[in-house]
Amino acid sequence: MAEATTTRPAETPLVVEEQFRGPPMSGNGGYVCGLVADRMTQGRHDLANDQAAEVTLRSPVPLDTEMTAVRSELGLQVMYGDKLVAEATMTELTMTVPAPPSWDAALAARDQSPSMLRLHADRLGVHPICFCCGAELSPEQGLRVFAAAVPGFDGVAAAWQPHERFGDADGWLPATHIWTALDCPGMCAFMAQGTRVGLLGRMAARIIRPVNVHDRNLVIGWSMGVEGRKHFAGTAIYNERGELCAYARSTWIGGTAPRKP
Repeated sequence: MAEATTTRPAETPLVVEEQFRGPPMSGNGGYVCGLVADRMTQGRHDLANDQAAEVTLRSPVPLDTEMTAVRSELGLQVMYGDKLVAEATMTELTMTVPAPPSWDAALAARDQSPSMLRLHADRLGVHPICFCCGAELSPEQGLRVFAAAVPGFDGVAAAWQPHERFGDADGWLPATHIWTALDCPGMCAFMAQGTRVGLLGRMAARIIRPVNVHDRNLVIGWSMGVEGRKHFAGTAIYNERGELCAYARSTWIGGTAPRKP
């Protein structure tokens, strides 16, 4: 008699909708990492012992296209045809997160954010239509996290209150959007030091408590060092009560001096 075999149920395909782009033809790195992490942990965020999901991006993420999620003992792989797009594992994430500047100080610095500068001849920001930091998107289209250097703070900060359409009936943001907000401020931290980093390569994040659209939240970013072409950044979100909601460690690949407008 042939031995019985067991098969795992097929995973629902992953799709990154065009709204959640970073560059025009690719998914926002933070959003994609959050989507993959959420799939790997099956929506659980009450991870103990400083455990966190860590996602490595291996190739550009197609938009409005079904990708296959392949689960293994090590975590999760996301494939587009025979191309590896991303892979996720669990890791330990322990970080010293700096206290943020005030909301008013971050708001006053907003116009100096890389998101608001004319880095291209007739366009705003590094990625004008990025779901996280795109200044050409309306409040109903993007999260508009505009992180800028703040006097007296060793890093960048964004005064951030996303549009209510992104929250649920009680105003709570989905995990994917929290990961998204933790993305671009890492890039902005290096730009504040005079370096324009390349692509987001890896991101690990922990969500400690939910983030609400009705709060005046603060998103901060700071440099954690450079090793060759790898630029390491920390990011975090605080709510208006000064409570730490989430934090992340990201690795950006490549870096150059920013181009003049």
